[in-house]
Amino acid sequence: MINVSIYEDNQRLSDLLMLLLENTEGFQVVGIHTDCTLVVNDMEKEVPDVIVMDIDMPNSNGIEGVLAVKKVKPAVKVLMHTVFNDERLFECLRHGADGYILKKDSSTMLVAAIRDLMNGGAPMSPEIATLVLKAFRQPTTNEYHLTEREKEILELLTHGNSYKMIAAECFISTDTVRRHLQNIYLKLQVQSAPEAVAKALRERLVK
Repeated sequence: MINVSIYEDNQRLSDLLMLLLENTEGFQVVGIHTDCTLVVNDMEKEVPDVIVMDIDMPNSNGIEGVLAVKKVKPAVKVLMHTVFNDERLFECLRHGADGYILKKDSSTMLVAAIRDLMNGGAPMSPEIATLVLKAFRQPTTNEYHLTEREKEILELLTHGNSYKMIAAECFISTDTVRRHLQNIYLKLQVQSAPEAVAKALRERLVK
């Protein structure tokens, strides 16, 4: 069972999200909130596996929320669910967001994105992935001394691929993918996939 907390100030939408997830096998909504003011206390009570988080909320918004979550419970997955496709994307990723999808995407994509998060992926809407790719198109120096294989895996990670998907694309085992990622994290001086993705986006480490 995947426990999900929802942070959304639009009551109609939060009700629809709850209805969707509660009627999907393997999901349970453990909390619904209109802002992130008490997100740390909420997590202690609800123990979510995944938080579905809007950005534009009153009092304490989603950007502040994802930062608070990752400072206290870095293992909790945070999926941004928003209308924004601008610089706030990169700010959320820098703060540790695990995925980023748009509200205009289909409801089935939300369910698939949550499942992908639980399998080690970093899901993004196609529109968001396009923005990410555009950010890569300027060549960079390889100051971190990533190998060609490591750069390939890092790029696949930024596209939202899970470990299994990367393994299939590169014709290697998931254990080999994990070893490559450990080397990538060490070279980039980061601790997790979201941090690696954020750094890759910010510094344009992938072509």
